[in-house]
Amino acid sequence: MACCVLQITGLIFGGVGMVGTLAATAMPQWRVSAYVDGNIVVFETIWEGLWMDCISQLGIRLQCKFYDSVLALPPPLEAFRALMCIAVGLSILSFLMAIAGVKYTQRSKEGPQSTSIFILAAGVAFLLTGALVLIPVSWTGGSIIRDFYDPEVPVPLKRELGAALYVGWGSTALLLAAGAIYC
Repeated sequence: MACCVLQITGLIFGGVGMVGTLAATAMPQWRVSAYVDGNIVVFETIWEGLWMDCISQLGIRLQCKFYDSVLALPPPLEAFRALMCIAVGLSILSFLMAIAGVKYTQRSKEGPQSTSIFILAAGVAFLLTGALVLIPVSWTGGSIIRDFYDPEVPVPLKRELGAALYVGWGSTALLLAAGAIYC
């Protein structure tokens, strides 16, 4: 009975982590404009993401523009895009393996040693997916914090941590927990 509860818990954690990985990849709020000066009146909020930049004017009007050329992007952004796309694909694959493993384990009643190979494969895939999501999210967070406290970076170019980074860290925790449960 405890084995079934752990498998279902791992499946829920993995599913929510998969959705979080998809959301973090698609969200444009990786870097958000910072308000460092004493200026209270703010007319524009700038969001920078993996796929597009957005400007919100007075919270009423939102304009987003996809990046024009893949070749014009900085190399870290290209690498982060690739890692997040691989993580999305691997999270979907590991979730499907976990479903197959839970289904197979429920049907075989040969004892505790009869766990499916799909369960172990899904656990390893969830752990790998968590690591793939953690790398670009933490690297981006570290560069934002480094630039924020660097006195040589002009104030208009300073950014804060966006919501996509928090979603990425949360989905990483859930994916790693699902992988640990299945392993």
